[in-house]
Order: sequence, then structure tokens, then C-alpha cells
Amino acid sequence: MKDFPLLDRREVLKAGLRFSTATLGMGAAGAFGQSVPFAPPDSTKVLGPPPSALGQRSPFETPQKFLRPGTAAAGASFTPLEILHGIITPADLHFERHHAGIPVIDPGSFELMIHGLVDRPMKFTLNDLKRFPATSKICFIECSGNGRQAASLPDGLPEDITPGQLDGLFSVSEWTGVKLSTLLDEVGASRRATWMLAEGQDAAVMGRSIPMRKVLDDAMVVYAQNGEAIRPEQGYPLRLLLPGWEGNANVKWLRRLEISDAPFMMRDETSKYTDAMADGRMRMFTFEMAPKSLITNLSYPYVMQRKGFHEIRGIAWSGGGKIARVDISLDGGRNWARAALQEPVLDKCATCFRYGFDWQGEERIIMSRATDEQCNTQLGYVDNEANRGPGTSYHNSAIRPWKIHADGHITFAMKEVAA
Repeated sequence: MKDFPLLDRREVLKAGLRFSTATLGMGAAGAFGQSVPFAPPDSTKVLGPPPSALGQRSPFETPQKFLRPGTAAAGASFTPLEILHGIITPADLHFERHHAGIPVIDPGSFELMIHGLVDRPMKFTLNDLKRFPATSKICFIECSGNGRQAASLPDGLPEDITPGQLDGLFSVSEWTGVKLSTLLDEVGASRRATWMLAEGQDAAVMGRSIPMRKVLDDAMVVYAQNGEAIRPEQGYPLRLLLPGWEGNANVKWLRRLEISDAPFMMRDETSKYTDAMADGRMRMFTFEMAPKSLITNLSYPYVMQRKGFHEIRGIAWSGGGKIARVDISLDGGRNWARAALQEPVLDKCATCFRYGFDWQGEERIIMSRATDEQCNTQLGYVDNEANRGPGTSYHNSAIRPWKIHADGHITFAMKEVAA
């Protein structure tokens, strides 16, 4: 085999540059009949910044959550659903709902206590919890007061409201932690146990009673969100996760679990988070979030710039499991057609949907309607309100209509549908 001479690296680079210059000149002349001179890189241009210790968004992208007016320690901020893509919510855009501000908790001194009807009452440090087999779940968390302003219709809701301002107390994350059933095996939960109290470490000492059937099904205690430690606004260092159940029951800043044979009738599950019914009774422990969908593209403040093809896009979800179908109406609910669902379609998670149509400048009221795998279907405003008592505002899952005006601008149209 013939030996090839070793070449100096600088000579190789010079040869490559000469070859590139000649090739460019020949190629340009052959294609266009004239030679194009080689232009070396402009050495006066400033290079971009080097790699950073923490990545940042482009300066041209400045998303923000909508902060409810008058919000203080007991307040909320809303995810801007209309600007998001896919199903995962960036951690810093996850909605917030606090009852007494955000506590600052040192993970080094944190402990979770589990006691009550157990054989071995125990305290777990954060490191203790991370030693157990880890599991992850992509699912939504939705405040039971999401969309509650729609309960004041037809008088109180403006037409110039974005999807995020309307229903932005809803977000999707990948949560990582430990199955609660694993911890109950560790402490030896009694077979007589039917309820569990989850208590937070915030100044409100938020506490909720959770049925044991949910605890033993898919409940988790989680310490990570979207690949990083949970952020303080979301319950750092530990929160309860109840996939598909109302957000308030997913207690943040979790510090205590007490196992019992009866519900605890806590302040926030008696004076709040109950639903008045039309016959005067009160419905308690309405945990599971009903099927719901929301059009996020072709909604306020979007403006149709030209006639022709447009695509309705949105998200649908249900605490009852996977979304089975989403239907779209272009005429205020008189006729419906099936939308396309975008993979992945996950359990108790947001599912993206799409529906294309041809718009020629006519006025339209567009609506979406979700159905889950248990055949539960999202109701219209009138049907949704039929069994709700006066003043009821929680668990409002009515269909959300949008009006496309002849000039192309779009407004929220619940007043027209509810009239």
C-alpha cells in the first residue's frame, strides 16, 4: 500500500480555501455566464455571545402571564394559552393560585410527615423521598375556579378577552416524584382508611380531604416539574399531584398527610370549593374536572388578514381520562364536524385539535365541543347552567364560542349564545 505524505494542518486549510474559491468561481461562471468573486468572511462583524450558564428566551419573545387585577397574596396569574404551542406549559408560564402568598422553604430542613391510621408513623426528608422509585406523569392541573367569570354571564364578561384571560388557570407539565401508594406501603396504612388529609406549609395552612380510592390509584407526591425542581410558585419543594382533579386539592408546599376513616371537613372544602345546585342542595367533593375544550387560534385578539383557508386550533382535556373526540361548529352550534386530534393523546392531559375551513368574509360563530373516553361531553352554556344554583362559579366547563366578524376581527361571543 502506498504511503501518503503527512501534511501540515495549515497547508490543508490553505488548499481547501483555494479549492473552494476556484469551485465557486467556476460554478458561478458555468451557471450564469460570469464569474462571481469569492467574498471572505467579514472580520468586522461581531460574534454572538458565547454559551451561557442559563439559557434565555430570544429578546423578541417576551411572554407574560396575565395577572388578575387587584391580586395580592391571595391571588392568581393566568397562563397565556393563546401563544403556546403543543401541550407542555413552560414552568415559568404555569398558572398560579395562592391563598396566602408563596412560602420560602429550605429543602435541607424539609420533612413530610405521614401519620394517623398507619402502623409506622414516619417523617421523610426530601432525600428520603428521592430514594424511592421515581415515576413521571404528563397531566394538566386546572383550578376549579377556571372560567368562573363566565358564570356571571350574560352581563359581566367583556368581548375582548383572550383565551388565557378566560381559562388560563390551566397548565400542563411533566411531574416527577413518588407514587403515594408506595409511601403508604412504607408506613403500613390501615385497611380501615378511607380518607387522607393533605396539608400545606403556606400561611393559609391549606388542607384538603382526599378519598383513599384516588390516593391508591394515581396520586403522587412530586418534587420535579418539566425536568427541574418544582418552582416555588408551584409548591417547592414538594406538592401533591392528583391527575385530573381540581387544582386546589393538589396541595402545594406539602408537609403533612394524615390517614383517616372519615373526611376532615376543612375550611376550604366547606365554605369554598362546593357547588350550589338548582334545588338548593350543596354538592361537596366535586373533584374530577369535566371535559372541556378551548379554541386558542382564531380567537381574540387574532384578526383574519385575508380570505381563504384558515385553521382552527385549540386544546381539549378531561379529568375522566383521554379525549376521544372534538367537534367543531362554524354556525353557533347548529351543525358539527369532527376535528383532527394531534398526537400524543394522553390520559388526563391536554390534547391539541385542528380543523381547517374556507372563510370568505362571512360572520361566523365558531365553537368546540370535547368528549372523553367515558362518553362525557362538554355542555353548552344553557345546559351547563341548568342544574347550577345562584352564585355558583366553580367547575364551569361550558362551551366557549368566538365570533368572526366580517372585517376579520374576532371577539368572545358567550353573550350572544347565552341570550
